[in-house]
Amino acid sequence: MTQYGVYLLWVLILVSLGLSALAVLMSISRQRRHHSRAVPAASDDVVSEVASKVLREFEKNGQSVDAALVTWSPETLRKILAEDLPGAQVIVISNREPYIHNETKNGEVELVVPASGLVSALEPITRACAGTWIAYGGGSADRTVVDGDDRVQVPPGNPSYTLRRVWLTDEEYQGYYLGFANEGLWPLCHIAFTRPIFRESDWEAYEAVNRKFADTVVAEARNERPIVLVQDYHFALLPRMIRERLPEAIVITFWHIPWPNSEVFSICPWRERILDGLLGSSIIGFHTQFHANNFTESVDRFMESRIERADAAISYGGQMTLVHAYPISIEWPVELLNSLPSVEECRARTRERFGIAADAKLCIGVERLDYTKGILDRFHALDELFRRHPETIGKVVFLQIAAPSRGTLPAYKQLHDECQRYAAELNERYGNKTYRPVVLVAEHHAQKHVYELYRAADICLVTSLHDGMNLVAKEFVASRDDEQGVLILSTFAGASRELLEALIINPYDAAMTAEAMQQALTMDSDEQRERMRRMREIVRDNNVYRWAGSMLLDASRLRKRSDLDRATASPDRPTNINGDNVVSIVERRQAVGYR
Repeated sequence: MTQYGVYLLWVLILVSLGLSALAVLMSISRQRRHHSRAVPAASDDVVSEVASKVLREFEKNGQSVDAALVTWSPETLRKILAEDLPGAQVIVISNREPYIHNETKNGEVELVVPASGLVSALEPITRACAGTWIAYGGGSADRTVVDGDDRVQVPPGNPSYTLRRVWLTDEEYQGYYLGFANEGLWPLCHIAFTRPIFRESDWEAYEAVNRKFADTVVAEARNERPIVLVQDYHFALLPRMIRERLPEAIVITFWHIPWPNSEVFSICPWRERILDGLLGSSIIGFHTQFHANNFTESVDRFMESRIERADAAISYGGQMTLVHAYPISIEWPVELLNSLPSVEECRARTRERFGIAADAKLCIGVERLDYTKGILDRFHALDELFRRHPETIGKVVFLQIAAPSRGTLPAYKQLHDECQRYAAELNERYGNKTYRPVVLVAEHHAQKHVYELYRAADICLVTSLHDGMNLVAKEFVASRDDEQGVLILSTFAGASRELLEALIINPYDAAMTAEAMQQALTMDSDEQRERMRRMREIVRDNNVYRWAGSMLLDASRLRKRSDLDRATASPDRPTNINGDNVVSIVERRQAVGYR
């Protein structure tokens, strides 16, 4: 080699080492910023360009790079699909649909976008992937707008993906959704001290509806190898059903609610069937590692399986299933903010609409009317605040948006009545002709109006008694581009693991929550800005595109390993039930980039 060649070689080595060092420093910086104090960020364009190159080079060599190095966006997802999963069709399955068509009293069709955490997270993903979303069509005009194959292109005005609707009878909906899913699995998985109810007829409906959705997935699949994203506790049996029909599909199941410990889960009469169904997945995702661990413990206790704890994987029936934590988030930047008025105008509109004095501090809560959300506990805390700090009476208004939910179920009817009664008691005890300390609005709100409320509030309370993640906390943070406002956040919500600058409380402790409210009411604007700025950085960096992209990258590694196994298969090498070679756990770790 010539002297010039040697010199050039050393230059290339130094450049490579420099990029690696930059990647490490960036990762350390982000982690420190996540858990400690904020630091000035480098140019997003420069970081994105360098980090993407480093990521690509490491991936080519089978090595893993911290996903935090990438600036996650719709374009990032499209690149992953184009480069790592070329030609893959993305199919999303959920009970709730992203767009609902209802018939108005005058016979016109009205479009409703539900204010749902799941929808707000998945909708931008499906748009970016140009996928197919399969969901129950429950709108009164849903059938009138679909084509002959029960499909409609969405979003309206700028279609980018297909919504495929599945029709259920009243009996199927009652048994599968209201019955087994929400009287059985929902209270089973949430520590809210509501006894789960299990009926044989509900289980039969649940199984039948899961089968109906499996038929729809097969009908919508353009080939044998789609990427199928199964969402939530409504479809625990669906992964296995899909695997039986499409053995080459990558099935990613995300469980949006908590998973209980194995002792609690043992209550379910069909526990083995549910675990078997979920283990049909290639990947199972949870919001937190704690819930992932609970799932693994349940499998270990009730199923004949091999648990590879170091690799976060379960071997069952000749198939390997990865069990990972993928904290869900929201889109960043929030496109909706572009159409909203200023913070000052949102404040003025909200106060005028609900009759709130201009000098009163506004606290808000936004959620479905559900016993897991701690709405009554908020009222207890407000009562405690007034007792401890009587000077706040007349100067604080709590606006609770509680969208009606599952109102035919007894537990929800009881909660509605208790909330109405307690709100009336507080207003009678502390209010007068011109002042109501509690404004309870039990009606649905469009996402645009919800964000207006976020921007108008001085304090947002998220007091979940038990929650997988809770995206209200992240939406509130994302809405505050003025870097003002205070988030009070339950330690039992998954979001508390990320949003460390919120005021973290135990919602069962009314005194603690009341003191957090007092701290928020008296917090100066500089401290609000410092806390909000750090939380906004976390939501920006750990956005929903990272959530989806991390799962798609894992899916890509699994697919590449499967293709390699098929290419190198030999007659005397054992295979699993899907025809894939059984490889060592070390190879499995390399396949999915474990760190």
